[in-house]
Amino acid sequence: MNRLRKRRHSVEHDNVHRWLVSYADFMTLLFALFVVLYAMAMVNEDPFETITQSVGRVFQASDEQPKNRGHGDDILNVNSSKSNKRLFGNGILEDAGPQLLEGEQTLSNISDSQVGTNLTSLENELHTALYELVESGFAQLKIDGDWLEIELNSGLLFPSGSSSATNSATNILSVIYKVIGKASNFVRVRGYTDNQVINTEIFSSNWELSVYRATSILRVLENLGMNPARMAIEGYGQYYPTADNTSAQGRAKNRKVVIAISKYGLEKSNLLNTPTISVKDVEAITKVINPGEESGEIKIIRLPDGGIRITTRDESENSKQQSDDNN
Repeated sequence: MNRLRKRRHSVEHDNVHRWLVSYADFMTLLFALFVVLYAMAMVNEDPFETITQSVGRVFQASDEQPKNRGHGDDILNVNSSKSNKRLFGNGILEDAGPQLLEGEQTLSNISDSQVGTNLTSLENELHTALYELVESGFAQLKIDGDWLEIELNSGLLFPSGSSSATNSATNILSVIYKVIGKASNFVRVRGYTDNQVINTEIFSSNWELSVYRATSILRVLENLGMNPARMAIEGYGQYYPTADNTSAQGRAKNRKVVIAISKYGLEKSNLLNTPTISVKDVEAITKVINPGEESGEIKIIRLPDGGIRITTRDESENSKQQSDDNN
């Protein structure tokens, strides 16, 4: 009887702290959970958002969800909308792919030779070159569809009521030419005026004033070395205002010249170099044609202006004949 009591007592004593093992495992898992939650809270939001947007576009979520920075019921917390793009690939069924409409101007219809320098890169370079003018409000840069527009206030370019470009205009255009001069993009110089009536001996209306000012800017660019085949002139007069003409400030904004750069350019042509032949080459040819002949020998005569004359006549005979003709 005493042995049985001792055995029970020892068994119960051995199992008394067994719960600590499970409790320690639970605490370890709980600690790991909080470490993971803390790490997720400290993640850099910009890369995390970029990743979630990329994954969201892959799954093509159909409903737009609010951006909530990691809080919400959604697995992917990202703005995503239903895509209208039709995807075509090599499937089991031979479905027709997208078809280009006739006459539709898309990049797939345009060869590389017709596309000029990228407008975004030109805009960045021009913004750096014209930084002070852009910041002061005298110049503006913007991409409008297929055009990069450089808007310059007429006060920087011309005297009041005149179309003669000032020295300041030449300096500004020189900076612009350094960026766009080597490109192949088409350029349109557009003239604009306010609605104040003008009637002088030179300009009978704002139409003429806008065209003459655009022409003056084009001439400066041409003198700087711009290819004339790239350029054209457009005059809009007073009929396309960007500000209210009822105020002096609005009229000043409407008096402007816009240099518009197209994304299309001159076609690149592989021009052959003009063939040239040296005097030594000609002399070698004459020796092959008439080796060792005295009469009828081909002669090369250097002219005073730097050219050459090839003849078979004897110069003494030519001079004698000229003297006879004079007599």
